[in-house]
Amino acid sequence: MRFRRRKSRAYPLAGATAGLDVPASVKRRRGIYLLPNLFTMAALFAGFFAIVQAMNQRFELAAIAIFAAMVLDGMDGRVARLTNTQSAFGEQFDSLSDMTSFGVAPALVMYEWLLGELGRWGWAGAFVYCAGAALRLARFNSNIGVVDKRFFQGLPSPAAAALIAGFVWLAIDNKIPVRDSVMPWVAFALTVYAGLTMVSSAPFYSGKSFHVGRSVPFWVMVVLIVVIFVVSSDPPIALFTLFCLYALSGYAYWGWRWFRGEPNPAKPVARDADRSG
Repeated sequence: MRFRRRKSRAYPLAGATAGLDVPASVKRRRGIYLLPNLFTMAALFAGFFAIVQAMNQRFELAAIAIFAAMVLDGMDGRVARLTNTQSAFGEQFDSLSDMTSFGVAPALVMYEWLLGELGRWGWAGAFVYCAGAALRLARFNSNIGVVDKRFFQGLPSPAAAALIAGFVWLAIDNKIPVRDSVMPWVAFALTVYAGLTMVSSAPFYSGKSFHVGRSVPFWVMVVLIVVIFVVSSDPPIALFTLFCLYALSGYAYWGWRWFRGEPNPAKPVARDADRSG
């Protein structure tokens, strides 16, 4: 019986890989950043909580939960930038959380609250909003780096969700007779407007040019105090009014620039690679 002699394998020494090209996936440490993703997870929970409360006919809590999700969503990105913990995982997780909290949740809350009385028109309007949120998020992810960061292309999904949630909260808090024949169609028009505005090309100010660490004039603090006072005096009316003005500001600014012959600042510009080709 013959025994074949195995060939000895050559294992590189510890310092032998210094000059080799090690794949980036090997060098990269596996794991996720906890702090910003905790805020994203909390925003996702708030959106899920809003859906559950709408199914239980507790629409005021559902609307407040959507506003809570909006606040948490605005914090996760800033926390990631301040702590230098941005990651591709965080970006994808944030998009999925936004779709749930600002796409699915507002559509279901509005449908369970009032749109269901319109039959097929009701669920069609809710679907227009939900599809608009999905398309808006997909376009936002694909246009990163090719649009002016000062503006959003189309109404951002958190603002659209706040428009829907603010209307629900306003009607319930002020005991507006929502069972009136006109109110379901008002809710339908508002839902469709929010959904279509998300996929429009209207430029909406993003606020990303504002840095927390930068010094500001004294009057800015006075304005913030006035805003806090107005919102705290009657949150449903104040928040709904603010987001209504914001939802109209993009079209107003777009029309003003068109009248002056200036281009749309939210329109994507070609990358250098596309220009050279």
